[in-house]
Amino acid sequence: MSGEFPDRAYAKTVLAVNFADFQRYFLEELIEIHRAHLAMLAEQQIVSADHARILLAALQGLDIRELRAAPFDGSCEDFFFHVEERLACSCDPDAAARLHTARSRNDIAITLYRMVIRREILDVVAGALTLRAALLGQAEKHRDSVMPAYTHTQPAQPTVLAHYLMASVEMLERDVTRLRAAYRTVNRCPMGACAITTTGFPIDRSRTAYLLGFEDVLVNSYGAIASVDYILETAGAVAAAMVNLGRLTQDLLLWGMQEFRFLQLPDGFVQGSSIMPQKRNPVALEHSRILASRAFAEAQAVMTSLHNTPFGDIVDSEDDLQPLVLTMFQDARRTLELVGASLEHATFDTARMRSRAAAQFLTATELADTLVREANLSFRAAHQLVAQAVQAHPEDQTASRIVDDLLQLAPGVAPRERLMAALDPQIFVERRTISGGPASAALTPELARARQAQAGLSEWLEAQRARLRAAHEELLQWKV
Repeated sequence: MSGEFPDRAYAKTVLAVNFADFQRYFLEELIEIHRAHLAMLAEQQIVSADHARILLAALQGLDIRELRAAPFDGSCEDFFFHVEERLACSCDPDAAARLHTARSRNDIAITLYRMVIRREILDVVAGALTLRAALLGQAEKHRDSVMPAYTHTQPAQPTVLAHYLMASVEMLERDVTRLRAAYRTVNRCPMGACAITTTGFPIDRSRTAYLLGFEDVLVNSYGAIASVDYILETAGAVAAAMVNLGRLTQDLLLWGMQEFRFLQLPDGFVQGSSIMPQKRNPVALEHSRILASRAFAEAQAVMTSLHNTPFGDIVDSEDDLQPLVLTMFQDARRTLELVGASLEHATFDTARMRSRAAAQFLTATELADTLVREANLSFRAAHQLVAQAVQAHPEDQTASRIVDDLLQLAPGVAPRERLMAALDPQIFVERRTISGGPASAALTPELARARQAQAGLSEWLEAQRARLRAAHEELLQWKV
């Protein structure tokens, strides 16, 4: 058994893996933090101008490709020390050693995690908005496409396809709202917290935060290091989005079954069979469903990993956890992109959908409502009459048969033509003009509002990306 750190098993199972993960996920962010911290130290005169110039030149001279390809050989405990060693080799070692003044690996690590996570949040928001745009486009085309709405997985009432799609459009808007809230939580800078109690040097935390593109400083230094709610809130937002998307995808897969035949995906999203020449397998949606489930499970795993951990600096929230967080984002992005691309050019069999909406007596509610209006019956009395008419001839659910049976039960209760009209699925839809309903009068303003919201959400996304780009450019232009 080795008496020196690191033991070979520890180096193999922890240090080497974390070294590679850092190279893959966090290299550029580490260099940005070095540059921003150096700028602040120089401006605060904590390091001299001469040392700052030496350090800036050394940072500018780092070969990113070489750093990314460097093998873990055990000479450095982690990638942070590997970069520190490369700086010391490329400039005056005394100057290189001054860069770590008034900071710690603790605040560096939490800062670069937040930098990467905020970018990932924006990418997921972009995917959600792309999918939302595809749904809006289909809704615009199908505001008059009558179809059955389902409750308890059974046909319930007529609606229109746009009404169904707009429910998902609103759902995605809420998903983006949750992601925006998570972004605001994440986009606060821990730099200056140092190990956990700040420092005795006169640093300017706001300046470092500004140069790194953060909206603000994460004030309490203990919480800056110890808190993990920025991860939890983010994972929760992604989890909710993936559950929502998985439910939509499950409906779409059902609609593609031959028993439904409501939905047909473009040829590029279906796969044939190696033995059955007739098959059109909707594999894109199947992959989407499992990817959404994976991202949801990864979000759960992230939250479970943090449950009951101590409130302080602890490795549970660091090197071993962060790749799982990023895998969650990757699967979420893949899902959103795949469903959005599948739906953008998908086609719907509107004739079949309308035929299904006219069958199985889905307009019964409107027939009962008509009796309330025409005969001044209570809704319960009207409901009972309609139920008796439906049950009189269960083998014949045509409109004329139902109306005939109803008029036998209650002669003269209402004009026959009005009862017949009540059973028309198109009329059923047109009468639902209340806000949020399927009638064109209700859908048109909602579509307009959704388009306006889409523009606003897209503007927010571009504003955040522009802010990060501007901060990056300003940091690159900084001179001693």
